[in-house]
Amino acid sequence: MTLSLAMITIDTADALPLARWWAEQTGGSIVAENEGWFVTVALGDGQPMLAFQQVEDPTPGKNRIHLDVTTADRETEVRRLIAAGATLIAEREMPGLSWTTLADPNGNQFCVADAADHS
Repeated sequence: MTLSLAMITIDTADALPLARWWAEQTGGSIVAENEGWFVTVALGDGQPMLAFQQVEDPTPGKNRIHLDVTTADRETEVRRLIAAGATLIAEREMPGLSWTTLADPNGNQFCVADAADHS
């Protein structure tokens, strides 16, 4: 028996606006709002869903799990994400791989790398 990743859930104090932001950035669509307390975003066939769960007290500090996303043009995509409300955390590099760490409007960090680096 094996596990299949179906959904990645992010705690937040205000689920609907953050779900809308991620849906817009990923080209996904909100498929359930549940009165704003548990909002799900479909990303497309074969991809896990994103969910945003409203909680009274989101975990403070740096998130322990983060999303790694790829794109064909990291520099352009990072500029677009920042213009849409993301915050630049750092440019990072190690032999054979470079990426940009950003934070979404709620402060959840995520990384953007070139798709070619992950093939």
